Parts: sequence; structure tokens; C-alpha cells
Amino acid sequence: MNYLFHLYLSGDDPDTLTGNFMGDFVKGPLADRYPAPLRQGLELHRRIDSFAQQHPAFTSSRLRIAPEFGLYRGILVDLYYDHFLATGWQKLHREPLPVYLERARRIVEGNRPLLPERLQRLVPVIFEDMIPSYLTTDGVAGALERMSRRVARSNPLAGGGRELTRNYQALQEDFLAFLPEVSRYAQQYLGR
Repeated sequence: MNYLFHLYLSGDDPDTLTGNFMGDFVKGPLADRYPAPLRQGLELHRRIDSFAQQHPAFTSSRLRIAPEFGLYRGILVDLYYDHFLATGWQKLHREPLPVYLERARRIVEGNRPLLPERLQRLVPVIFEDMIPSYLTTDGVAGALERMSRRVARSNPLAGGGRELTRNYQALQEDFLAFLPEVSRYAQQYLGR
């Protein structure tokens, strides 16, 4: 769900960016299912997720969210961190966000035959609706409401927008502590 975050941490290699972007849609062993550079992006995605789950700032963010959200707290934090990345983008990246998203989408679309079928259908939604909606708290709330309806079983995701507003400052501080460390981790993995 934190598409922008994974794109941001991918660096400049198009295949790594594509692999990292598609990570939530690829399960199981990677072996020789994809070309090596794409596999590197998929592996980066998995490492970032693992790093986040063990990081104190990410854990603090998860624990700030009301207990009734249970296992969904990690999903909420992913979206909240995409929100903070989107709203602070101009300080973090040389390209304006719309320009970056257009370039990233062209890269992803260039690898379309390698994308899982479900992701192929979602690419326009992700780049045109989802990521741009993360610029506002209302947009995050709307994304969570839509996500809640797509999950088959009963879930609390629709109320996640209130948790962002209620804990905004503390969550943003957690994000700002997490970002430089996960950025260094990703750069080290990519050999930069």
C-alpha cells in the first residue's frame, strides 16, 4: 500500500524501481521468475518491509493507533508514511512530485509484461488516484474507506483517517526519525 515510499527508496535504476513497486503483488520464492535487476527490486521491497517491522519508530507509530485496529495498524502506518512523504516531497526530492510520478509510471509501464496481471490493471489507479490522494488527510481517509470495502471480511480500515488526524504530530515525528535510517538501509543494499 505504501507505493510512493517504495518508489522513493528504489534509486534511479528502472528495473529496481519496477521490482520494488510490484513487491506487494509477488509472493513466494523469487528464484528465476524475473530478470536479475527486477529481482533486486523485489528483494529490496521485502527488505524494506522487514526493516520497517523491526524499527522502533515504525513500532511506535503502530502502537499510537487504537488497539481495535489490531493487525491493520501496520497497513495504516504504511499509508500514513506515504502521506508524510508526499506532503514533504519538495524537501526530499529534486523533482516535483507530479513530474516524478509521471516518470515513475512510464518506467513501470515500460515493464508492463512483467507485472502481475492484477497490478497491470491497478497501475492507472495507483498513479492517478491513490498516490495523489495521499497529499491530504481527507485523501488518506478516502483511500482507507475504499480499501475497507475491498477487503472481504469485516475490518476497521474505514476509521483509519481519524487515527491519522488524532496522532498527526507524533506519527510525523516517527516518520521523520524512520526516513533517514530506511533510506540509508536501502542505499546500502543497492550498493550506493
